[in-house]
Amino acid sequence: MPLAPPAPSAIRAVIFDFGQVVCTFDNRRMYRALSALCGLSGEDLGRRVARSDLPRAYESGEIPSSAFLEGLSTLCGFAFSEATFIRAFTDIFTPIPSTFDLIRRLKPRYRLGLLSNTSPWHAEHGIRTTKVFPLFDAATFSYEVGAMKPDPRIYRDLLVKLRLPPEACVFIDDLPENVEGARAIGMHGITYPGPTALLAALQALGVEP
Repeated sequence: MPLAPPAPSAIRAVIFDFGQVVCTFDNRRMYRALSALCGLSGEDLGRRVARSDLPRAYESGEIPSSAFLEGLSTLCGFAFSEATFIRAFTDIFTPIPSTFDLIRRLKPRYRLGLLSNTSPWHAEHGIRTTKVFPLFDAATFSYEVGAMKPDPRIYRDLLVKLRLPPEACVFIDDLPENVEGARAIGMHGITYPGPTALLAALQALGVEP
């Protein structure tokens, strides 16, 4: 049973999900790029990938990048080169300016964390290259710990890195089930509501950017 929500207290860290919170992502861009190479429609590619277990296995660290590429190539019936595939696979992110600004404003007063269900290539070529990434004090990626949100292990890994108890942290994610996973171990949680409402939700917890 989830723990009761912690009472408002001194928040010392703000933890962000990446996709749809720090940057938006659109997998259709990847499918369009791959479609031009293999001849299948982007819609067909999307359906094939959605029916497979490859994304989950890759993001949970069960398979390496080479096996993921081989599996996608088999699904598409086309042997993608690694460099070409990486470009298409990682060119899906668009910065959310309001979140970038918020991160910069929070940095002087709070520890910052990044917690993402993601894969090695997305982390290396999409997340770590983001301009605000150096501002995070700690980051935990699902493939590194072998656990995906809302598994308690992924939240606890980041708490250890931040050296903070859960009640001193607030976690922001676009998916309610991931926010509930954070609350279940005693963290504060906010389901990303958009820029203006996010500021109000943080201020209600005593967080002042």
